[in-house]
Amino acid sequence: MTADFHHEIADRHDKTLIVDFGSQVTQLIARRVREAGVYCEIAPFQKAEKAFAEIRPKAVILSGGPCSVTESGSPRAPREIFDSGVPVLAICYGEQLLAEQLGGKVEAGLHREFGRADVEILFPNPLFDGVWERGHKYPVWMSHGDRVTRLPEGFKAIAQSENAPMAAIADEARRYYGVQFHLEVAHTPDGARLISNFLHKIAGLKSDWTMKAFRQEAVGAIRRQVGDGRVLCGLSGGVDSAVAAVLIHEAIGDALTCVFVDHGLLRQGEASEVVTLFRDHYNIPLHHVEAHELFLGALEGVEDPEIKRKTIGRLFVETFDAEAKKIAQDGRGAPKFLAQGTLYPDVIESVSFSGGPSVTIKSHHNVGGLPERMNMALVEPLRELFKDEVRALGRELGLPEAFVGRHPFPGPGLAIRCPGKITREKLEILRKADAVYLDEIRKAGLYDDIWQAFAALLPVRSVGVMGDGRSYDYVLALRAVTSTDGMTADFFPFDMGFLGRAATRIINEVKGVNRVVYDVTSKPPGTIEWE
Repeated sequence: MTADFHHEIADRHDKTLIVDFGSQVTQLIARRVREAGVYCEIAPFQKAEKAFAEIRPKAVILSGGPCSVTESGSPRAPREIFDSGVPVLAICYGEQLLAEQLGGKVEAGLHREFGRADVEILFPNPLFDGVWERGHKYPVWMSHGDRVTRLPEGFKAIAQSENAPMAAIADEARRYYGVQFHLEVAHTPDGARLISNFLHKIAGLKSDWTMKAFRQEAVGAIRRQVGDGRVLCGLSGGVDSAVAAVLIHEAIGDALTCVFVDHGLLRQGEASEVVTLFRDHYNIPLHHVEAHELFLGALEGVEDPEIKRKTIGRLFVETFDAEAKKIAQDGRGAPKFLAQGTLYPDVIESVSFSGGPSVTIKSHHNVGGLPERMNMALVEPLRELFKDEVRALGRELGLPEAFVGRHPFPGPGLAIRCPGKITREKLEILRKADAVYLDEIRKAGLYDDIWQAFAALLPVRSVGVMGDGRSYDYVLALRAVTSTDGMTADFFPFDMGFLGRAATRIINEVKGVNRVVYDVTSKPPGTIEWE
């Protein structure tokens, strides 16, 4: 069912296939393509031949990657791509691969080139049209040790840098283009416009991928998939499941029933916000399961973060399953479908370059999925979308901006922002402090500039002086990061005045905290910081 839904939506659009050779920023290529109004999918190079045959793309982009084309056994692109006649844009490792597979030569460079560089445009070209001019230099982001030293027949160099005489190459007759620099990252200021040129001016693709169009298509696809069946949707309190629920409700009305398992680990006021939004604003059937005692009792004395995560996930599944059985006895028949807020990054990760284990269902607590005994087919209307697209769809559906623009919050909630043993007292301290912190961020007009901000109550107590007496209370860590997709992140550069105001309010208003620190570490690709 999920596959049918996927193809029904995708087949309505011109498609681009992105072949992933292991770059840490391949998803950014996809985001730039989607931002240009073109639908795209990512396939790891091992599965690219099958993906190319199945989706029948009108353009292909070859990503960068960590390997060297000169190494034996390094990844290759399917020959079918080059035999098909579709336009190809090759980036970094992709450019070297394009040159090598078509008869050129790649060698280890005398000088590696990582970071900022300038490229000089040698010839006018459709890729640069309206963006870069011949004879001028432009900033780009390089990341390569090897370089192309001999071009295949039909190609010419159209741009050069100090250490890459063939920084951009083109075979205009076959519509093959390669760039040694990364177009997809923000450090190449005009990169998105060059990708748009490739898609529209070179490949001739239509800009028909919009959330308005997706909404209309998805509503019809959901109706056809579900028919006269009932759908059960698990709400987590986050944006993804909320948008999925509102979209499905638009398609099938009261044939949707939502279950909100309130585990007592949400931020301040979030549980009531979810109930008010769905029951009062949208009038969507909602079962609010208050399970604070169950979850907090099971977590008592647990320190290991993985055990916390697994405990929360297990109890969530058990509680959801029990509520589903009650719903099946309400006289309207058992639900035949389970709705999930699965996003495209979840799908990508399940067939990752590294060959990790396939994940067939997303849990709102990132711990696996619901039991097979529930015997329900999946409805995953967001599985084609990135996070920013889900937010755009939420706005299209009329969800309140305060809800749509909410910072990400992982399923285990405050449990992983309270290292060490969890107690009700510590959770209450953390909720209040987090609320004050976010309130100060909003008052400063910074909330939308930050991708994620939160407080964490450290398992450390500090001696301090408050007024005329000593205190022995907890240390609170504040975290705020900027990011475009959550793959990488950097700390937000608050000024000291803001940090002073936030810390003073927290210490004055939240009993149990006498010291506040700000976490200024960054999040490089592949790492997790506080979730």
